[in-house]
Amino acid sequence: MHPISAARRCALSFALALAGLQTVALAQPAPAPATVPYEVFFKDTTLAEARLSPTGKRLAVAAPGAEGRRVGLYVFELGAKIEARRVVQFSNDDVGSFQWVNDDKLVFSATDRRIASGTHYQASGLFSVAADGSGVRQLVQREHDAESERQAFGAALPFNHVLLSVPFPHPGEPGNRVLVGRYGLNNSNNTSAYTPYWLNIDTARAQPATFDEPRGAVNFLFDSHGEARLVVTEKDNERVVHWRGPGEKTWSELTRGTLMGLPFVPVSVDDGGRLFVSRLEGPQRYEVLTRFDFQTKAPEPRALLSTPGFDADGVVIQDAGRTVGLRYQTDALSTAWFDPAMREFQKLVDARFTEGVNVVSCARCGKADMVALVRNFSDREPGEYWIYRGSAPEADRWQPVGRQRPEVDTRSMAGQELHRIKARDGADLPVWLTLPQGVAPGKPAPAVVLVHGGPFSRGRTWNWNGWAQFLASRGYLVIEPEFRGSEGYGDKHYRDGFRQWGLAMQDDVADALRWAQGQKLATDRACIAGASYGGYSTLMGLAKDGALYRCGVAWLGVTDLMLLVKGDTWVDDDAGSSYRSYMAPQMIGDAAKDEAMLKANSPVLLADRIRAPLLMAYGERDRRVPIEHGERMRDALVKAGRPPEWVTYRGEAHGFGNLDNKVDFAKRVEAFLAKHLKDAADAPAAQQGGQ
Repeated sequence: MHPISAARRCALSFALALAGLQTVALAQPAPAPATVPYEVFFKDTTLAEARLSPTGKRLAVAAPGAEGRRVGLYVFELGAKIEARRVVQFSNDDVGSFQWVNDDKLVFSATDRRIASGTHYQASGLFSVAADGSGVRQLVQREHDAESERQAFGAALPFNHVLLSVPFPHPGEPGNRVLVGRYGLNNSNNTSAYTPYWLNIDTARAQPATFDEPRGAVNFLFDSHGEARLVVTEKDNERVVHWRGPGEKTWSELTRGTLMGLPFVPVSVDDGGRLFVSRLEGPQRYEVLTRFDFQTKAPEPRALLSTPGFDADGVVIQDAGRTVGLRYQTDALSTAWFDPAMREFQKLVDARFTEGVNVVSCARCGKADMVALVRNFSDREPGEYWIYRGSAPEADRWQPVGRQRPEVDTRSMAGQELHRIKARDGADLPVWLTLPQGVAPGKPAPAVVLVHGGPFSRGRTWNWNGWAQFLASRGYLVIEPEFRGSEGYGDKHYRDGFRQWGLAMQDDVADALRWAQGQKLATDRACIAGASYGGYSTLMGLAKDGALYRCGVAWLGVTDLMLLVKGDTWVDDDAGSSYRSYMAPQMIGDAAKDEAMLKANSPVLLADRIRAPLLMAYGERDRRVPIEHGERMRDALVKAGRPPEWVTYRGEAHGFGNLDNKVDFAKRVEAFLAKHLKDAADAPAAQQGGQ
């Protein structure tokens, strides 16, 4: 990091404490404790999100208040004198997402961050507030709002309205309107379709947006003026992309596909009518970013952004509708600037903060009076925010906002690496390693194979991760394979995981451990663990490759593939009919045609093969993977004479949101691993850790 004295850091730190917020001044860290407490890894972030206003006049921050308060919204005046105020604070809810509508007004949603996802749907509503905290107005109801609360906030749209877009406040335009979508059931495939409305945040009055968009719209791309340029519609298993450029009166079809994919994917549109799309390239079908050519009616052959070995996963960076750069993901997040001044500024930022990744957001990007928000993070540093003001005196141009997790001492955190190995069939297999604390370099360590959920999603990127860091702090090598089916490593790698639950996907997990053992990084003492699909993989690993693992920890795990793909009248879950009709049969298996394969790879039917000790945990309100999955597996194991350690958490869903529950589960995991993986001489110390 750029050297700066503790006194200077404190002098420059934003006065978050003045707003009733916990102080997050960047003081020099205290000496690292021998054992890092559980809460450091599992408590919510102190600084959840930060956003500049459109011209950089103000900064908004979502953060919890002192004394365990809910997440509130804070605004900082970025003038000659930095001043902070709390503008929103609920007693029983948290501020969710938020956006600036103009320099003086924001809109935000409300949520309960202490309840994890996967429970019964709760609409998050929409509110507006002035930057000085006045005029809080409810624009869209929340599903559970009491009548008294609705009357207190005045008239509001029903909860079946969601925020679609916030236009940039250009001079001469209203600057106080947002686009919301009223969703209703799309009877063709039982999904939601949207009708757009303009919503005045000062009056809460809504009027239809006259885009004449095709019926069945499920997605939009708007320019910075709020003009719809692209609409995606769905009917049954068909997905169609429609376009209407600047000056055009009618919509034209660009491409069509199925729910499983399009020939190319729309990404962004700018005010010049340029459409950015992603397409696939090469034998591994890596995703590249390019522009769409309206004359040839196809993506341009030359890629704007290509990241061999990874999908580009590009995001277009715009400033007031002007495209200034691209943000993309390889092993870590990176930025490519089109604007020459921003390229030079990125070099300045990277020279100042030399450790980790620096992500720049800006207002008046590249101009002399630019205001920039910089987030610096790494595998050991969860993240810290800084403000740069080009118009301020040189000594005051850089101001620290604060660290996202001030309790984290980077010296006690573990390093993380990405390796590319070969699976048993020669396929490329990315594997993340988090190196254990307290183990001498070159000495193998007991290992935890941590399998990500999804499963058709990317497991990891190079950043700080609470579970990996927790396990490494207790002396374990953490192995996280990006098994086939994982996104981010090419469409071939992704689709090679289709219909491979318990088969090639599971082999990849085992191959990652065998590789680490062959490299003398891991000992023969290994446990497999994971949540959701990771819980399924844990159970299948114990049943299929029992000799590899001494124990397993499965939470929120799928156990019955027939229940997953077919459903049950008596089991309440959140899988829609279009998912079960069109997607699950291709990605997991067809309940009728593939019944034998699905049953052969359902852990609930393989309980007699599981011999290793097992810890299982579920949320009692989970609708993503209902607790029936766990109860059926538990009963099967009891019948087989191998009862698991079993815990459920009341009120929790697909993930644990309550800190007490997170810590309780972490303690159980630590004790369980110490019992089955540690040497006798090591076990007492491990069991005492964090108490």
